[in-house]
Amino acid sequence: MDNNFILVSLDDAFKFSCSKNVSCFNACCRDLNQSLTPYDILRLKNHLGISSTDFLERYCAQHTGPESGLPIVTLKPKEVPELTCPFVTSAGCNVYAHRPSSCRTYPLVRAISKSRETGEMTERFMLLKESHCLGFNEEKTQTVRRWIEDQGIAVYNAVNDLLMEIISLKNRLIPGLLDMKSRHLFCLALYDLDNFRTQIFEKGRLNDFDVDQDTLKRAKADDVALLKLGLKWVKRKLFNE
Repeated sequence: MDNNFILVSLDDAFKFSCSKNVSCFNACCRDLNQSLTPYDILRLKNHLGISSTDFLERYCAQHTGPESGLPIVTLKPKEVPELTCPFVTSAGCNVYAHRPSSCRTYPLVRAISKSRETGEMTERFMLLKESHCLGFNEEKTQTVRRWIEDQGIAVYNAVNDLLMEIISLKNRLIPGLLDMKSRHLFCLALYDLDNFRTQIFEKGRLNDFDVDQDTLKRAKADDVALLKLGLKWVKRKLFNE
C-alpha cells in the first residue's frame, strides 16, 4: 500500500471528504490497529455509560510500547480476520461524536516535539494520502485550521499533550521498561479513571501527595480534572517531578 505524507501548514488547503457516498466508506475501520489515549478512553466510556474498568475489559487490549516503554491501550477488533473496529456499523461509526483523536484527525497526522531548553511544544501537521482512501477524490476543500476546528480536535490535543510531557520525562529519566509497580500506577491513574477516583476518595491513595482541596473537589466531580490530577500524580510518583 502506497502512503504519501505531505507536510502542511495551518492555512494550507486540501481536498477531502468522507461519507456514505464514498465507495471506500468504513474501509479504514478494518484491519484495526487503534491506540487509545487516556482522554480517548475518558470520552468513550462516558459516552457508553460504563466504568473505565468495564470499558478496558470489554473493548481493550494492553501491551508495552516498543519505543516509549510505557503501557499502551488498543481497541480489540470485533471480527477476525477483518479486524473490524468494535464501534463500526454499516451506517458508520456509532460513537462518532466521541471517536478517538487519531480517527477525528485523519487524514491529518499531528507530530509534536518539546524543547529541552525552554519546554516549549512545537506542532507540525502532515497530510496522509493513502492509496485506498477515495475521500481525496471528493471536491470539498478546507484548510488544516478549519479541519481542526470542524472535527473538534483541539480539546483532544490539549489533554494529549500533557501525556506527551510524561513520555518525554520517561525517555529522559527511565530508558527501557517500567517496573511492574510503575506500570500499575500509570495504568490506574491514566486509563482506569473510575478506579483511580475510588482509590483517592475511599482508600487514601493521595495521602502522601500535596494537593489542594479545590483540585480534589473538581477531580471528584469531573473526569477531565481527575485525569489532569492523575497526570501530575504519575509525574511525581514515577519521575519525582
